[in-house]
Amino acid sequence: MTTGTIVRLVVLLVLLAFLITPESFAFLFEPLTRFDAPPIYLQTSLLELTLNHLMITALATIASTIVAVGLAIIVTRPFGAEFLSLSRSLANVGQTFPPVAVLALAVPVLGFGTAPTLVALFLYGLLPIFENSLTGLTNLPPSVTDAARGMGMTGWQRLVQVELPLAFPIILAGIRVATVISLSTATIGSTVAARTLGEIIIAGLTTNNTAFVLQGGLIVGVLAVLVHDGIAGIEKFLVARSGLAQRATA
Repeated sequence: MTTGTIVRLVVLLVLLAFLITPESFAFLFEPLTRFDAPPIYLQTSLLELTLNHLMITALATIASTIVAVGLAIIVTRPFGAEFLSLSRSLANVGQTFPPVAVLALAVPVLGFGTAPTLVALFLYGLLPIFENSLTGLTNLPPSVTDAARGMGMTGWQRLVQVELPLAFPIILAGIRVATVISLSTATIGSTVAARTLGEIIIAGLTTNNTAFVLQGGLIVGVLAVLVHDGIAGIEKFLVARSGLAQRATA
């Protein structure tokens, strides 16, 4: 076990301890409070908020992955090549409109809560997954794809058994980027009553309690780093296992 892995495990354990028993860490945040304000946000369970935050991020990323990879598969087939420009435009929608603007447009239709947040995160995650999927599926070793054709594999068999497994490390890199973006951006969901860690930050800003703001920011930041490193580790393992020389773009 490397030093980096040990450090990440320690950080994860400390984070879990804080989420389960936040009162034990009150002494660290007390210097940041004024006028006897509470040093720890206790209006809602931090663990519950964190799990809900992760669930929203996961749902949005899964939806983005299904749509983005599906589009990439379609435009890399002969019958769908003409839809490349249209698909890229659709994937760029989330980057064109800021998440706050998407929330403002979605709330009148979907109401307050989790739904508009999911829409914003879904759109924001499309581009990195689509572009990486496109790169992975269009830069496969010709010798491997030619061998698959020579073996008499159908187009579906080549896609499922050869192309997607070879492209997966690069696709996973796009999923990693989208996940980290969604994890960080999900905090704004609390502005439309979604149960995310942004609730702590907003509470701190409205009450001028720096301790609350720091707590929310630290939890989100640590989660983003741990998730990023975890997915990056899986990428390295898959690349090493497959023997590919390709590097996943980040």
